[in-house]
Amino acid sequence: MLKIRDLDVFYGGIHALKRINFEINEGQIVTLIGSNGAGKTTILKVISGIVKQKNGQVFFQEEDISKLPSEKIVELGVIHVPEGRKIFTALNVEENLLMGAYLRKDKKEIQEDLENVYELFPRLKERRTQMGGTLSGGEQQMLAIGRAMMSKPKLLMLDEPSMGLAPIIVQEIYETIKKLNEERNLTVLLVEQNANLALQAAHYAYVIETGEIVLEGSGKELLGDDRVRKAYLGEE
Repeated sequence: MLKIRDLDVFYGGIHALKRINFEINEGQIVTLIGSNGAGKTTILKVISGIVKQKNGQVFFQEEDISKLPSEKIVELGVIHVPEGRKIFTALNVEENLLMGAYLRKDKKEIQEDLENVYELFPRLKERRTQMGGTLSGGEQQMLAIGRAMMSKPKLLMLDEPSMGLAPIIVQEIYETIKKLNEERNLTVLLVEQNANLALQAAHYAYVIETGEIVLEGSGKELLGDDRVRKAYLGEE
């Protein structure tokens, strides 16, 4: 579904991504793990068209999207939930969700999808008229994912969905991600510092260090890898 080939990204004189190659098959949850500054978020921004690469290509469903503007990439069904959620704090819950459908013309289906999001996150339905800025961190993360679902994603990219959230809310968010993958065959690319959670959820995983992929394998394989356990799971 998604292929990245020989990706190089520079920020000024800093070589942020170095010849990155990876792919995601349809229906998979794939995770990128690595420490802060390793280049995980930059990869998502390149796929979304927010950051431009110096070399390399990004293919989505066999189409080269490397030079497309962000809005065209969204139209293709590549949807990015950024770190920090970035909801519209001055809009209410329902207005935020409808913003996710701004490129769609199918009004009847938009209403159906809105109800599907409320079924997925009942807490959002209870707060449909509440301003986004007054929601808790967990509710804002639910809203960000719900807004993304309103765009009818084929590939959902989530950047640090667990950041700053209570463990019980993190568990709920991850259960929802797995549910979307299993019940709707939604393909997910997950960037996460909580390596343990991410590897448990992922079918396949890549480890990034200072802009390079240094390890890859199934989530289960990497959970059992001594290097991963020592560097990212806090085990000796």
